[in-house]
Amino acid sequence: MAEHEVSVVVNAPVQQVYPMFTHFNDFPKFMHFVKEVTYYDDRRSHWVADLLGHHEWDAINEGWVEDRQVGWRSTNGLENAGKATFQPEGDKQTRVTVFITYNPPAGVLGEAGEKLGAGKRFEQALHRDLMNFAKMVDQAPPGALDPTSSNYLFNSDSAAGEGKTTPEQNATMGGTV
Repeated sequence: MAEHEVSVVVNAPVQQVYPMFTHFNDFPKFMHFVKEVTYYDDRRSHWVADLLGHHEWDAINEGWVEDRQVGWRSTNGLENAGKATFQPEGDKQTRVTVFITYNPPAGVLGEAGEKLGAGKRFEQALHRDLMNFAKMVDQAPPGALDPTSSNYLFNSDSAAGEGKTTPEQNATMGGTV
């Protein structure tokens, strides 16, 4: 399994950052490689991503502790698991650290690709997208940090910004694309 860890500091208290980050179907608004996240119910979701190839999987939420941690693991499709932790840094900042493990696709070739730079590119893309999240939270209008009405969340380099989301994802974003 390949393992990656990326961390960013967000200029908002953990009580605002945590609920924004747990609204997974907003991920295509700030993440370049996530094309779709749709919910089956409050614990299970379907993910579509394009990074080092097209990948889909179903995931189940695990290890959620309010304002502290969210976790997940895939139940089919691309084998992966991870967690995001939220650590207050003073009263007005939060360190978000994402840990991801995955089984590189294509067996031995995928493992070789991971060691030859594909893993580093994944980590760089993840860091860039987490920086997009931090920037958008920082630039949100007063009172806009509400995950149920996050239409302001948008980054031009995201899947949504590039028009690369799926029709299913567009429906969950309420026409914000």
